[in-house]
Amino acid sequence: QSIGCDDYLGSDKVIDKCGICGGDNTACKVVSGVFKHTLTNLGYHKIVEIPEGATKINITEMSKSNNYLALRSRSGRSIINGNWAIDRPGRYEGGGTMFTYKRPNEISSTAGESFLADGPTNEVLDVYMIHQQPNPGIHYEYIIPGDNVISPQLLAHRRPGEPLNGQLGMPESTNHEDEDLHRETDTLPGQSAGTFPVIQPGRFPSHQPENQVPAVQPPRQNREHNWKQIGKTECTTTCGKGSQYPVFHCVNRITHEEVSESYCDSSTKPIPEEEACNLFPCPAFWDIGEWSECSKTCGLGMQHRQILCRQMYANRTLTVQQYRCHHLEKPETTSTCQLKICSEWQIRTEWTSCSVPCGVGQRTRDVKCVSNLGDIVDDEECNMKLRPNDIENCDMGPCAKSWFLTEWSDRCSAECGDGVRTRSVVCMTNHVSSLPLEGCGNNRPSETTPCNNGPCAGKVEWFAGGWTQCSTECGSGTQQREVICVRKTEGNFDVLNSYECSYLEKPPSQQSCYLKPCGSKWFHTEWSTCSKSCEGGFRVREVRCLSDEMTASSQCDPQLKPEEKEPCNTQDCTPEIDENCKDKYYNCNVVVQARLCVYTYYKTACCASCTRVANRQSGFLGRR
Repeated sequence: QSIGCDDYLGSDKVIDKCGICGGDNTACKVVSGVFKHTLTNLGYHKIVEIPEGATKINITEMSKSNNYLALRSRSGRSIINGNWAIDRPGRYEGGGTMFTYKRPNEISSTAGESFLADGPTNEVLDVYMIHQQPNPGIHYEYIIPGDNVISPQLLAHRRPGEPLNGQLGMPESTNHEDEDLHRETDTLPGQSAGTFPVIQPGRFPSHQPENQVPAVQPPRQNREHNWKQIGKTECTTTCGKGSQYPVFHCVNRITHEEVSESYCDSSTKPIPEEEACNLFPCPAFWDIGEWSECSKTCGLGMQHRQILCRQMYANRTLTVQQYRCHHLEKPETTSTCQLKICSEWQIRTEWTSCSVPCGVGQRTRDVKCVSNLGDIVDDEECNMKLRPNDIENCDMGPCAKSWFLTEWSDRCSAECGDGVRTRSVVCMTNHVSSLPLEGCGNNRPSETTPCNNGPCAGKVEWFAGGWTQCSTECGSGTQQREVICVRKTEGNFDVLNSYECSYLEKPPSQQSCYLKPCGSKWFHTEWSTCSKSCEGGFRVREVRCLSDEMTASSQCDPQLKPEEKEPCNTQDCTPEIDENCKDKYYNCNVVVQARLCVYTYYKTACCASCTRVANRQSGFLGRR
């Protein structure tokens, strides 16, 4: 039969998550939280205190960082990552339990560090963070028992028949359903609330509870035999501080011969106490960590591992100065690695045509990263420094250009006398017209043309007339005024030559003006040459809508758009009349009918008839 956690044969009681023998998981409290404080100073910062008696301890960094978790006892003894020495992941004893220190892979994992322990702890422990970068958050969780709970530690160390929290254990024949254990506990000074109760010496009741059967006392043994230490157990370690216990046997008091233990009083047998042994430190050794992931996913890369000089002492492995391992060859910390052969770049298509018909444009082609199996993979699989260009500039030669003009302004710059009318002129690239256009060249069309609204009346001295209206209804234009040298007389003025007023400062006769933005306007090129010289041809020009900044626009009034094509040379194709070409005979029509015009004599004698029939035949052939 099995033994339950209550030390009774055949009992099915087990310890629940609260550490209670036969408990129902309701007698404990879960303590959890997240440490999210913003820290500024580098170094050790306390996160949380783990009380005595805590179980199911979980301290986990919420995401990977360059910070480290550390653990030490309230007495100041370092358990993990103390004194700025970073321990390797593993199992470390402290506070009466075993802590598992985990540090996920530094390359492939995004998880943070963690401490895990089943507990229960037998002292208060402090968790720290070695702060080196912003705190990602530390989640902590542990379980503490509720009030009036029997410590599983007391159950584990209780002898059969020994009082349990001031109560004798019941014999097997006792009905377990009638158990009524009286607990009498005190809290030690400095013990945190909610920890396991600790039994104080001398606090057991002196009387037997009414519902308990007294424990059967063993028969008194004679004094001819007693307990004697005959040696010690083997030391648990060969170096680095182990432990051993004295061995007691029952012997005859006179002859010192070993006899059966039944001859001695078991209640007087000394309790073996732990003794330290083999206190000298163990030889230092190289502690070899795991290789990191290869630095390259393909091709030749590097991988690293941590090599520490360690030494065992008191069941704890400590990091020591490397000179203590000089008697050993130090393993390599770096190594080359190659996971697979790298993929390569392949040009899958030829260059496309240039993006513009003239001038400088761009062309493209398809470039892919292909694995050694022929599959298209991500570009990161190939060496980006060796990637062929998939786009480049292309020059299609100079573009044809034309002068684009607006219509002449409606207003003359002068209300009287000589003035000017203006228009806008701009040279632009022509991508639309199929006509052979030359470059703009130096023959820029004139932007002004003279105009005259009649003579002006005479004025006085350097007399400046009023400014004319702006030469344009919008945009930049000019204003004119007449400035003359006059002499005032009684009732009228005499106009003088300008040199008569040369000693005076002459007012300006022209200035620029700007009424308002023109917005978009229609511009057009000059008409092309007529496609035919007679009988109706056509000529074309290009028309564009341009903004004030001379960029393409769609804001022009479509009804005002100038014509892009018009007929020309609509007159009939008639030969030039030569006054000397006449018929000298009345019957020249017979010469034509006889087809004698091919002869020089008849062509001269009947010049008009032969010429007329020749032109008729050439026109007929042209229409065919």
